[in-house]
Amino acid sequence: MLSSLQAKLNAVNNNKYFQTFTVVVIILAALTIGAKTFELPEVLNRAIYWLDVFILLFFLVEIVIKFFSYQNKLDFFKSGWNLFDAAIVIGSLIPTAGQGILIARLLRVFRVLRLVSAIPQLKLLINALIKAIPKMGYIAVLMFIIFYIYAVIGSLVFSDINDILWGDVSISMLTLFRVATFEDWTDVMYETMEVYPISWIYYLTFIFLTAFVFLNMMIGVVIETMTAEHALAEEDKKSELPQLTADHQTRQTFATHQQVEALHRELEEIKRLLKSK
Repeated sequence: MLSSLQAKLNAVNNNKYFQTFTVVVIILAALTIGAKTFELPEVLNRAIYWLDVFILLFFLVEIVIKFFSYQNKLDFFKSGWNLFDAAIVIGSLIPTAGQGILIARLLRVFRVLRLVSAIPQLKLLINALIKAIPKMGYIAVLMFIIFYIYAVIGSLVFSDINDILWGDVSISMLTLFRVATFEDWTDVMYETMEVYPISWIYYLTFIFLTAFVFLNMMIGVVIETMTAEHALAEEDKKSELPQLTADHQTRQTFATHQQVEALHRELEEIKRLLKSK
């Protein structure tokens, strides 16, 4: 009985219509959260309240179905996405009253993120981004070293020109971040060029390293990881399908022929018995 119930719950959880309805409910949850930021009539506020109650109950039922659809319940906790969904649902159950009202509202805002776990393509992107973080971290360390070197040079050379922008290393790094994001960086360059005409070399080399080299390295790491994730996803899809080789097909045909011959022999034997009677 338990196995049949588990099979039914698993079928419901994997049903495409149920998954589509789950995505629609998540979108409704996002819209209700945004609607609460407006001044609305009392009728609409009451309707949004009951809609929010329905959404919360649906999320609770959905997470229960997902939990009991696993044959081994511990497998449910092995998935980070399941833990994420469960944390969002449990956080939404916190009553919005007293001192916990702000925390509860903030947790309910994160229900919008359930859209990521409900759409496989978004999960693929997030998984690729998470796996790319270690490689991106090394690039970030290298960027920090370049920022630090250029900040020290800028503070030593340009501090007399503008102490607000180049007063110390920390302020210089903030100024360089402004340059790297192209936020009025020419104003900073022209100010120093009035005293040091060749200071443009300083800015152009820094922009070339940060905005072009390191940024493209970041993009390359993400694209490489996403390509690998797509390849793994395709392999998983192929592994779920039955693979029929030529040998397998031959054996299957030969086995069917044997069954037909055996059936003919049984029919002949039945005919003989009937004739003998």
